[in-house]
Amino acid sequence: MSEEDQDDAVLEVAVPPELRARLEQEPSKVLAAAFSEHRDSFWYLIKFRIDRRLIQRVDPEDVLQEAFLSASDRIEHFLSAGKYTLFSWLRMIVVQTLVDVHRRHLGTEKRSAEREIRLGNASVRYPQTTSFSIAGQIAAAQTSPSGVAVRGEALDTLDQLIGTLSEQDQEMIAMRHFENLSNKQAAEVLSISVTAASNRYIRALERLKAVLESAGVGLPQ
Repeated sequence: MSEEDQDDAVLEVAVPPELRARLEQEPSKVLAAAFSEHRDSFWYLIKFRIDRRLIQRVDPEDVLQEAFLSASDRIEHFLSAGKYTLFSWLRMIVVQTLVDVHRRHLGTEKRSAEREIRLGNASVRYPQTTSFSIAGQIAAAQTSPSGVAVRGEALDTLDQLIGTLSEQDQEMIAMRHFENLSNKQAAEVLSISVTAASNRYIRALERLKAVLESAGVGLPQ
């Protein structure tokens, strides 16, 4: 088995007995504390993955509030599934809520852009492809003359370049570089070890930089 195959191994996750007891006794309090702790990373997720046409129409805070209410209504799903950490489950709820927001505002036209990704123990459907979200962030950060051209005319080309990376590479780059997830958080989402998550991010970043260099585009810090 190669090193990358070992990194792809999915770890089993179980709800700790203490957390289960607290969620059964005072679910609202526990969820509110968890949402508060991870609010920044959920906010970055929304800003990163939202369709550009909705930036002026949708407040990320409204999406977060809707996601919190959805999580509160579905806490039994988390407890019965027994295969997520609380953070990875809440993040999945935020993503699902964002997909719903896109469908309400943009209708069925967004369905063609959606892509289901296998992440750890779950399949997650994003409102638009990860490669396009990454391309938009990179294009918006360019300040050189070539970067201006990217922003104005070649976003689709940049999307295609990033799309040559594997879905695993794209997701790791998205979570670590644009959603500001920690190594530990990314590992939880992917259900892999922290060491494996770190190794995967380093390799993915090297591949992305090589792809961008071929187009004369830099990766924003």
